[in-house]
Amino acid sequence: MASSSKLVLVMCFMVSAFGIAIGNTLDQEFEITWGDGRAKILNNGDLLTLSLDKISGSGFQSKNEYLFGKIDMQLKLVSGNSAGTVTAYYLSSQGPTHDEIDFEFLGNLSGDPYTLHTNVFSQGKGNREQQFHLWFDPTADFHTYSITWNPQRIIFYVDGTPIREYKNSESMGVSYPKNQAMRIYSSLWNADDWATRGGLVKTDWSQAPFNASYRNFNANACIPNSSSSCNSNTTTSTSNSWLNEELDNTSQERLKWVQKNYMVYNYCTDSKRFPQGFPADCLQNN
Repeated sequence: MASSSKLVLVMCFMVSAFGIAIGNTLDQEFEITWGDGRAKILNNGDLLTLSLDKISGSGFQSKNEYLFGKIDMQLKLVSGNSAGTVTAYYLSSQGPTHDEIDFEFLGNLSGDPYTLHTNVFSQGKGNREQQFHLWFDPTADFHTYSITWNPQRIIFYVDGTPIREYKNSESMGVSYPKNQAMRIYSSLWNADDWATRGGLVKTDWSQAPFNASYRNFNANACIPNSSSSCNSNTTTSTSNSWLNEELDNTSQERLKWVQKNYMVYNYCTDSKRFPQGFPADCLQNN
């Protein structure tokens, strides 16, 4: 058995039992947490929408916590002049030493591209940003945004194309998210003090309400303290493939293509930010 699978098995025993979560309707998987009616679950649980106006944004969170897995969600982002808005979709634990895996979509003026902001926190420390433009209009239709999180790596995908791989660098003294279960959170909120061109472009409230939509959630993941084992006989080797997932040669080439053509910021090349030398994890993640 591969070492990463052994680690998951050991951790499963440590936290009692685990179960696999497979996509149900959104009302079964999520609860609306704020927004005073601006977030809605529609179409018999198949569609979730968030809304932002000048008074408030809105948000939701998963009912379950997850410790490793493959998470998929289809999003359709705010259309038109979305400058100043942020649609956040991320995994996070709680507390000052929390772990977190981020997708954040930074709005822009009509005709200008969205910025997809990614980050990884471990033990409360982040500052591992990579940002991308997309090769399509993310407001015209739904697209799938995925996170694979296993003991060896975190892979961010857009429509099945890898855009970022963050490898476990514990051997270099860098902590890695592996001990804290995380919920899924999402919110649509106003961040015009920083989101668009560093805060130079403000939210145009005449365009409100701003709306983002979600559908087709799937979590093939471990759920702490559930009634069945994450590695039980009921799960197939295919469904558990994320435990040892890594990028094959074809996927590595697709990753290079994205990073060459669509990456607009990488913390591991920002010498002005790190004049004393790049973080240790950049040796594996640049």
